[in-house]
Amino acid sequence: MGFQRRIPQVLAAVLLFAGAPGLAQQPPPPVAASARKQSDTAFLRQLAETRHFMNGRPVGVRITPDEQSVLFLRTSPTSNVQMLYAFDVASGQTRELLTPEALLKGAEETLSPEEKARRERMRVSASGFTSFGLSEDGTRLLVPLSGRLYAVDRATGKTTELKAGPGVIDPRLSPDGKQVAYVRGHDVYRVDLKANQEKRVTQGGTAEKTHGLAEFVAQEEMGRFSGYWWSPDAKSIAYTESDTSEVEKLTLADMMHPEQGAQTFPYPRAGKANAKVRLGVTPITGGKTVWAQWDARKYPYLATVKWDKGGPLTLVVQNRLQTEVQVLAVDPATGKTRVLLTEQDKAWINLQQQFPLWLEDGSGFLWYTERNGAAEVELRKATGELDRSLVKPGAGFRNLARFVQSDKTLFFSGDPNPTEMHLWRVKAGGAPERVATGSTGPSIEFGMVSNTGGLMVLSSQGPKSMPRSFVLKGDGTKLGELPEVAQEPGFTPNFEVRQVGARKFWTSLVKPRDFKPGTKLPVIVDIYGGPITTVVGQSMASHLLDQWMADQGFLVVKVDGRGTPLRTSEWNRAVKHDFATITLDDQIEAVQALAKEVPELDLQRVGITGWSFGGYMSALAVMKRPDFFKAAVAGALVTDWRDYDTHATERYLGLPDETPQAYEVSNLLTYAKKEGPIGALLMLHGTADDNVYFFHALKLSDALFRAGKPHQLLLLSGLTHMVMEPLATQRVYERVMAHFQQNLK
Repeated sequence: MGFQRRIPQVLAAVLLFAGAPGLAQQPPPPVAASARKQSDTAFLRQLAETRHFMNGRPVGVRITPDEQSVLFLRTSPTSNVQMLYAFDVASGQTRELLTPEALLKGAEETLSPEEKARRERMRVSASGFTSFGLSEDGTRLLVPLSGRLYAVDRATGKTTELKAGPGVIDPRLSPDGKQVAYVRGHDVYRVDLKANQEKRVTQGGTAEKTHGLAEFVAQEEMGRFSGYWWSPDAKSIAYTESDTSEVEKLTLADMMHPEQGAQTFPYPRAGKANAKVRLGVTPITGGKTVWAQWDARKYPYLATVKWDKGGPLTLVVQNRLQTEVQVLAVDPATGKTRVLLTEQDKAWINLQQQFPLWLEDGSGFLWYTERNGAAEVELRKATGELDRSLVKPGAGFRNLARFVQSDKTLFFSGDPNPTEMHLWRVKAGGAPERVATGSTGPSIEFGMVSNTGGLMVLSSQGPKSMPRSFVLKGDGTKLGELPEVAQEPGFTPNFEVRQVGARKFWTSLVKPRDFKPGTKLPVIVDIYGGPITTVVGQSMASHLLDQWMADQGFLVVKVDGRGTPLRTSEWNRAVKHDFATITLDDQIEAVQALAKEVPELDLQRVGITGWSFGGYMSALAVMKRPDFFKAAVAGALVTDWRDYDTHATERYLGLPDETPQAYEVSNLLTYAKKEGPIGALLMLHGTADDNVYFFHALKLSDALFRAGKPHQLLLLSGLTHMVMEPLATQRVYERVMAHFQQNLK
C-alpha cells in the first residue's frame, strides 16, 4: 500500500535491538556475500529496478470514442518515468505521442506537498505522465506534468502549455472539452482553452478549509480522490469544502535532517474529530455557492459524488459507523435533497465508487449492493425503486468495465472463483456470459470497454505469464497487442492454488525449484489477512518474490481466511469487533490443513511476514501464538488501532468509547504484556510514513522492551508506507530472509 515519495537524501537504515534491561543484544551475523547465490542477488536487484517487472508494460489505457486508437502510458524497462503512446487499431502500429523530457526540456519534475500526498493515497509509484485526460469527442488530450498543464490537439499533435498558476492538482476537462478545471492554492480554478486564460471559480480556500480537494479519509479509505465535479452542461461545478480545523494534527520530521524542522498533517484518529465536509454548487463564472442540505449530523461522511449525463447531482452519504448510507439527489438551484435509497447493514457497508451510475436517458441508475449476501448490481428506477437485479449474488462481481447505454449491456470484471478474474457481459434479464478471448486455463483478466462496446482492451496474466494487453473486437476477436518493453523474469514460479480444510480456505503454495519430495522444509506464511484484499490468485507476478524466498530452502504459503473479501458478505464481516482471533486462527487452521496434503511442510518451523495489516498480523502471530509461529517480519504495522484513522478503523471495530473491548482484543500492546516469551520478531517501518505513522513501531518496541522481550527494529529513514526505492527494496528483502534463515533453519 502506498508509494515512496521523492526524497533527495540517500536512504539510511538503522537496526535497533531491544531486549530485557541490562542484557546486551547482539545483532545476527551478517550474511556473507559468498553464501548467497549471485543469481539471487541479481534477481532482487532486477525485481527492485523494474518495479517487480511491471516497468515497460502499458497502463492507463483509454479507447478513443471513434474506436480507432488506444492511448496508453508506458515506461522504459528500468525507469519509472511514464510516456504517452497511441496504438492504431487498423494498422496495429504504435507511435510515441509525448514524453516528459520534451515538455520539461531538461528541468527536473517537481511536485507540491499536496500532490505528493494525493499520489501517496492513490498508490501512484510512477513519475512523468501519471494520468491524462481525453475529451468526450476524442479530439483533445490534457496532460499534467510537474504542476503544469498541457493541451494536445490530436489531429495536429500541437501541444500548448496552459496559463495556469503553479501547483496544479487534479485537472479535468469539462464535458464539452472547452475548459479545464483544477485545484491550486486551496481553491478551484479553470482555464478556457480558446482564450488560454485562468479564472478563479471558488473563493476563500485555506490550508485548513480547502475547496475542491478530497480530505484524507476520502482518499485513503473511501476511494474518492477528487473534491470537485463538472456539471454535464459544463456551466457549473460542485465542490467540497473540507474543514480540518478541529482535526488532530500529527507531526512528521526527517530524523536525518533535524535542521529542516517538521511537517504537520491533519490525521483523524479513531474516536476523534473528522474533517467537516460540505458540498457546494457554483457557476463556473464564480458567484454565490448553493450548499447541499442533508442531515450531516447523522451522515457526516460524504462518500461519493456523481453528476452523470442524464442524472441529477447525486450524493452517497454515510453515518459514522458506516452501517447506513443514503443516496441523495440534489437540486443545484436550492441545495435541497431527496432520498433515492437507504441501505443498512448491521456490520458495515462497503463502498463502490463507480456507483450510482445514471442511465443517459435519466430513467434510472445502477447500484452496487451486498444486501443479499454477496456482491450484486441492481438497476434502479429514477425514483430509487428497484427495477431488477442485473448481476446477481454469486457471479463474483468486482468492477464495472462499462455500461453500454445503447443496448443496456453491462460489462464487468470478476469471477465466482476468487483466485481468478475474467471479463463478462450481461444484458437485462439474462445471465452473465464470459467474453470469449480464446485463452485457456486459470487467469486473471480485466477489461477496458469502449462507449459502444465495439472495442476492448483486455489485460491478461496467469500462473505462467506476466501481464499482457490485447486489443479485441466486441465479440472477443483479437486485433492486436499493446506493445510492451518489459524485462521478463528469469524463471516461472513453482506454485499451486488449492482449497483446503473444512472451511475450504483458498491457499497458494510455492515450492523451491529444486524441491525434493519427502524432505521437510520450514514454512513462511506471506500474509495480508485484512478485510479489503486477498492474496491468493492465479498470478505469476504476485508469486515472483515468494519463489525467491522459497528457493532459499522454504515452503511459502498464502491463505485467504475469514475476513477477506470476494466470498460472501458473512465471510468478509466475520472480523467485526475483533481483528485478532478469527484472522489468526484461520491462518493456523489452513496451514495445518495444507500440511495434511503436503507433508513436507514442517509445522515446527513456521514463520510469517507481511506489510501494513499483514505487518500487524505478523507481529500478532509471534506474540499471541509463539507455539506455532517461531519468527516474524512485520512491516509498517499498526500497533494500537486507536492510533489509526477513523473511517477504516471504526468500520470494523466501532467507536473506541462504545466498543472498548474490540480495541483491547485487537491491540498488539495487549499481547506484548502477556507472560511468556514471543517468537523472533523483526519490525520494519518507514520514518516518513503518513498512513501508519512510525510511532506505531516505537510503541510496540517500547512495550516489548519494558516487558523484557527481545526483538529487532529496522528504521527505514525517510521512507513512507511502501518501499519503492530500488536499493532499499533489495536491502529490505535481504534482511527479511536473513531473519528467517537465522531463526527457522
